[in-house]
Amino acid sequence: MAQMHNPPHPGEILREDILPELGFSVSEAARQLGVSRVQLSRVLHGHVPMSPDLALRLEQWLTGPTADVWLRMQLAHDLWCARQNNGPRVAPAQLKAA
Repeated sequence: MAQMHNPPHPGEILREDILPELGFSVSEAARQLGVSRVQLSRVLHGHVPMSPDLALRLEQWLTGPTADVWLRMQLAHDLWCARQNNGPRVAPAQLKAA
């Protein structure tokens, strides 16, 4: 499967597409989701990752993406960011001769 170039943080999807479509402010969305406005805002601006708890709340709140989809978006974003920083430097396994 081809790797997407610069996959968006899932909070960006919420901030730019979903909340405006629903006509909700961050405060109203946070209230309905049962999280603090600050907590939701930090996700929306990509300062913290999407948590499994928030993904489950979104799954119940929206009729669209499941928690699995939100978390896969987060994973794709995190891996892309790690690869841009050249990832960890680990030498290949050195198998011992039997």
